[in-house]
Amino acid sequence: MKIVPYALLCAGALSCAACSGGASGTEEPHYTDIRTRAELHEWFRYSPDRPIVVSGHRGGMVTGYPENCIESFEKTLSMMPSFFEIDPRLTKDSVIVLMHDATIDRTTDGTGRVSDYTYDELRRFRLRDREGNLTQFRIPTLEECIRWSRGKTVLNLDIKDVPLDVMSAFINRLDPPNVIYTVHDARQARMLLDRDPDAMFSAWCKDMDEYRAYEEARIPWSQMQAYVGPMMIPARQELYDSLHANGVMCMISVAPTHDRRASDDERVRGYELEIPSGCDVIETDYPYLFRDLDLRRTRHIPERSTKKTDQ
Repeated sequence: MKIVPYALLCAGALSCAACSGGASGTEEPHYTDIRTRAELHEWFRYSPDRPIVVSGHRGGMVTGYPENCIESFEKTLSMMPSFFEIDPRLTKDSVIVLMHDATIDRTTDGTGRVSDYTYDELRRFRLRDREGNLTQFRIPTLEECIRWSRGKTVLNLDIKDVPLDVMSAFINRLDPPNVIYTVHDARQARMLLDRDPDAMFSAWCKDMDEYRAYEEARIPWSQMQAYVGPMMIPARQELYDSLHANGVMCMISVAPTHDRRASDDERVRGYELEIPSGCDVIETDYPYLFRDLDLRRTRHIPERSTKKTDQ
């Protein structure tokens, strides 16, 4: 298997594996071995020479492999490097599982709210892929996912209905070196940081007001990447420059834009518009579609319409 050491990750080797093209589904896994929080913080530091990093939204999706599913993460890593945004929710008996929606209707062969089932009851159901095909895979717990992920990848927790104090206590108990939190504002970041001074964040930061709020809350720039929206907008260059000056990578998500196009070819053409835009991380439902793209960046931000869906 391909386990990329921390020193090479910081040099951009992780992303370069995906920007040279020619990857095949038969290759050994592209694992990311981060062993300490300090390594995690450094891995997310901005570098203008680093190729774009790809993140799997809801863990990424491939036909036959559902979202928020460990087997799907492994499938993506068999094709290319990636880290994964996943969706923790609470069951009736307070087990944290992975499920984006409040109900299981769309993603399983069952119906009803996650919170109305115990975990053992949820285990009866099988997961569906993006096309609705029933698979053999089951709903995983967050703990299973974290234990699987060590030495393999980074997990970004987009917390759904789990109270922040409950989630923080859970993560502090397991003490994984490779987990970060999605936060939507400086208040959430501050709450988690007070409970874990080494916490790492994927922080929503779409304008200078939000930037200043993180600054005023004393959130360390060395412990965050910034989600800046579905695309880079030239009118917000001051924000991007300020983030980069503090070593913060800018992440966009194409999940609400190009991922919704009708075909893979159309999606790829959309992704190619974003690569030279100045972003550092691209979050997508389909990370495998990036495996043959040149992820090296230019400093040029092209003229473009800003009338796209904002997430």
